[in-house]
Amino acid sequence: MALRLGDEAPNFTAETTEGAIDFHEWLGDSWGVLFSHPADFTPVCTTELGAVAKTKEDFTKRNVKVIAISVDTLESHQGWISDIDETQNTTMNFPIIADPDRQVATLYDMIHPKADDKMTVRSVFVIGPDKKIKLTITYPASTGRNFSELLRVIDSLQLTARHKVATPANWQDGEDCIIVPAVTNDQIPELFPKGHREIKPYLRYTPQPNK
Repeated sequence: MALRLGDEAPNFTAETTEGAIDFHEWLGDSWGVLFSHPADFTPVCTTELGAVAKTKEDFTKRNVKVIAISVDTLESHQGWISDIDETQNTTMNFPIIADPDRQVATLYDMIHPKADDKMTVRSVFVIGPDKKIKLTITYPASTGRNFSELLRVIDSLQLTARHKVATPANWQDGEDCIIVPAVTNDQIPELFPKGHREIKPYLRYTPQPNK
């Protein structure tokens, strides 16, 4: 059964390129991004892992841990990392889960038989410190993932978890937010002292509260 937003991210133990982990313990109080790859030594995934390695600091400063998974062995992963470092001009700085028995891939419904009955699809899970799934995205094998978009979503998730706001289409960190409908106009001065502008009774904007 597919995991849904708000479900607890299933826990597991696994071997990774940085040692054995218990997933929930490894996450600790951090946010997490778990993303899967159809197989080692695949071209699009090679560029993706390199891109994340280069921008890992952007995830770290948001208290986000990143971890990848492929259904190949630890030995295969180590060989792939050499290729990633060489071709993407970087140094891998986050773990890749070895999942040759597909236990984790099955737990997270990463194998879609209509796409491929052996390899994982390109899944992304953003997981909160409460271990609940906050975002899921599934990409086709031919399309590289946009990690800038993941950072944008994480900014929104972290903001809206702390303040009674939502973020509009194409929102970027620092831009105005939407006051959620549950907030009454009487509550706005206390909750949003920077002020607000009302377009419609249900569409009210305020400057980003944490900026």
